Amino acid sequence: MSALLVTGAALLGAAAGWAAVPVARSFVTVSAAGAPRRDAFALVGAVVFGGLAARGADPALPALLLVAAAGLVLAVTDVTALRLPDPLVGVVALGGGLGLAAATAATGEPRRLAVAVAGTAFSFTGYALLALLPRARLGFGDVKLAAALGLPLGWLGWPTLRLGLLLPHVLGGAAVLVLLAAGRVRRDTPVPFGPALLGGAWLAAVLT
Repeated sequence: MSALLVTGAALLGAAAGWAAVPVARSFVTVSAAGAPRRDAFALVGAVVFGGLAARGADPALPALLLVAAAGLVLAVTDVTALRLPDPLVGVVALGGGLGLAAATAATGEPRRLAVAVAGTAFSFTGYALLALLPRARLGFGDVKLAAALGLPLGWLGWPTLRLGLLLPHVLGGAAVLVLLAAGRVRRDTPVPFGPALLGGAWLAAVLT
């Protein structure tokens, strides 16, 4: 059953990744030259969905997959246009919230939903403070996405939330160092942080 669940989720993720680029074009301008390869995003989607399903048949899995699907589109918009459109972030927040409310009803554990809401507040506060620091490179779109991701991370537990808040900075810092070393960016070049937020949240979910 577990292998079937992972396989089915991976196939669904491949479809979501394949669709992410054209869906992103309805929110931002994505040139043909600057668009990520759809087959590459299909592979990313398969890994992301399959990894979440490998955690087991969790009642929250549909909510996590919905967040992941919206996250794939957000990764495209941020990489290509340095934008995290509010409607997509809203899908992460509202869709994830409704899905987790249904999971809470199924499990009969309202405490987990309370921790999820606390996770959102904690994430928003932490990233808002970071964005206000002098020379901060976080935009308010990053803050809103971090808050939306705090909901599923909080539902999965405080250790997952803590890791999900830490890993984006590790991933983002490593990506910047690689791009600097390759001469792709300069120190003052804006670099999208949304993919690091999404990747960190996913790693936290599958590792804890």
